[in-house]
Amino acid sequence: MKTTKIIFLALIILSACNNSVESTSTLQPVLADFELGEKWVWKFKGLSSEGEVRAEGEDTRMIVNTEDGLGMTIGNDTVALSEIVKPDESETPKYDWPLEVGKKWKYENNWTSQDGTIGSQSQDAEVLFYQEETVAAGTFLAYTIKYQGEISNSRGYNAKVEETWLYAPALKNFIKLIQKQEDYYYEEELIEYSKH
Repeated sequence: MKTTKIIFLALIILSACNNSVESTSTLQPVLADFELGEKWVWKFKGLSSEGEVRAEGEDTRMIVNTEDGLGMTIGNDTVALSEIVKPDESETPKYDWPLEVGKKWKYENNWTSQDGTIGSQSQDAEVLFYQEETVAAGTFLAYTIKYQGEISNSRGYNAKVEETWLYAPALKNFIKLIQKQEDYYYEEELIEYSKH
């Protein structure tokens, strides 16, 4: 009987240890992790070095039904959720899954903005922390990921850029973003998260 109790106690301790290890390593979300009606709302503001407001507003994303299954509204578009959760085969991804403290990688991205400006960025990324973080929408366990490098665009703009992203696994999304460029400061924070 005493041996059985010791084995049972050892299994409980091992289980607790396994749970703590899992909490410090996070896999990319999959389709089944999302729910119809799930909604995220961020407030954003961008300022020039002189304090001029260059961007301000709210960004809302929501999980909706489409003809092809679940989708996520992003601005005026709806993107198939299967595309959003598709593994990134890039050697320089935004998020290098699984996320874990201390992980480092190179992030590179080429993009076109809504006004047709073409740009690129190249940054070194590192996961610094995994801890509770408080934003307007609440308190969540989140990874702090720092990106440092350069950004440029087709208008001749070149700048050093530093970004800090707080990614909350429970919400499958970032809860805060701070971006600093030589002449620009941008902040975006989650102000609402809900499931219906």
